Amino acid sequence: MSQDEKTNQQWGGRFSEATDAFVQRFTASIQFDQRLYRHDIQGSIAHATMLETAGVLTTEERDQIIEGLNEVQTEIEAGTIEWSIPLEDVHMNVESALTAKIGITGKKLHTGRSRNDQVATDIRLWLRDEIDAISAELTRLQTGMVQLAETEADTIMPGFTHLQTAQPVTFGHHLLAWNEMLERDYGRLLDCRKRVNQSPLGAAALAGTTYPIDRELTAKLLGFEQPTRNSLDSVSDRDFAIEFCSFASLLLTHLSRMSEELVLWTSAQFNFIDLPDRFCTGSSIMPQKKNPDVPELVRGKTGRVNGHLISLLTLMKSQPLAYNKDNQEDKEPLFDAVDTVKDCLRAFADMVPAIEAKRDAMLEAARRGFSTATDLADYLVRRGVAFRDAHEIVGKSVAFGIEQGRDLSEMTLEELQQFSTDIDSDVFDVLTLEGSVAARDHVGGTAPNQVRQAATQALATLTGRS
Repeated sequence: MSQDEKTNQQWGGRFSEATDAFVQRFTASIQFDQRLYRHDIQGSIAHATMLETAGVLTTEERDQIIEGLNEVQTEIEAGTIEWSIPLEDVHMNVESALTAKIGITGKKLHTGRSRNDQVATDIRLWLRDEIDAISAELTRLQTGMVQLAETEADTIMPGFTHLQTAQPVTFGHHLLAWNEMLERDYGRLLDCRKRVNQSPLGAAALAGTTYPIDRELTAKLLGFEQPTRNSLDSVSDRDFAIEFCSFASLLLTHLSRMSEELVLWTSAQFNFIDLPDRFCTGSSIMPQKKNPDVPELVRGKTGRVNGHLISLLTLMKSQPLAYNKDNQEDKEPLFDAVDTVKDCLRAFADMVPAIEAKRDAMLEAARRGFSTATDLADYLVRRGVAFRDAHEIVGKSVAFGIEQGRDLSEMTLEELQQFSTDIDSDVFDVLTLEGSVAARDHVGGTAPNQVRQAATQALATLTGRS
């Protein structure tokens, strides 16, 4: 057996025996990092371009390499290149395919770089593209949500605390509360992108390189804001992946909260909304069932994404500088977090605008539970009653209503006056559900005209993103 047959030709010069077959499979990452091929080739083209300007490659060699890399990409996308586990990762597989195509010139491509800065660059390029796709899908979800909120600005429903009826709100106001969560998520995503958009290329293995490279040029060619500032940190940093997963965990937490409400609202016990059949499934034994599987599954996937965040935090917590093989374990959690976020956003962006509000059921539910009790207390305070006394008066009125099986708005004036002589006939203006929501007429309030104004402003913000 020749030396080349015993070892990996890209790095095996000092080894005297071949890597164990199990160890090859155990340490290889090509099974999952092959999805980086496009960004690996993109980074290599920029690197070759820079090496030519630095005089390390001739113009002819640069052109050969770039043409060869483009051919390799075409073959990968056509499915005619077979990924090799002995070549370990996407970088070596691409380089090997290039060298097989153009010969010794292909071996010059790796001058002045290492797989350490190469993989850090590839992941950042890939994640930047995924962040852009996610931000677009998040915007699509928010736009559909806000448009539905505008449509449902007058739709009254019970607002809850402790899942108990608290005060009446509008369905549009509730939807805009969801949008506020997503708006913060969008801001976190853009903030994460700023730190992703730094170029590690040129940091080489850990200390930089002796070749006359131009890191500003490669950063510019790849659309990065600037090169990273420290070679040790450049190859070992995975903060950007952790930060993305932190964003993903918060986003999925918000989608999970929304999912929980959708699951409740579609139940026969609430009956507030209907989801189109295409977002639901049935039962194999109970023919009457229509299960809200999409929100249930999104709710379940939140734990999966939270787990990826913990995996990455744990992965990095004890690593000394600089690069360690542990870092290979960054990809699968990050890849799956991205895939899960994209799928969940797509599901919600398709589903939320199609929600059908059952307005009569919402209104009837708001009539139960004495949701205008606070309005009666506020009414008494405006007539000079101390708030604590007003609180007690309303509490006794509610107890009477429970006993009689009637809401406050269904009582007669005489019945209400037995609890306070400060109550007059104008009390019914505030005891109606419509009067209650209309009275919250301030920025952030649930009054229908405030909901419409807030929806208009939100849509203007969303439109301005493109």
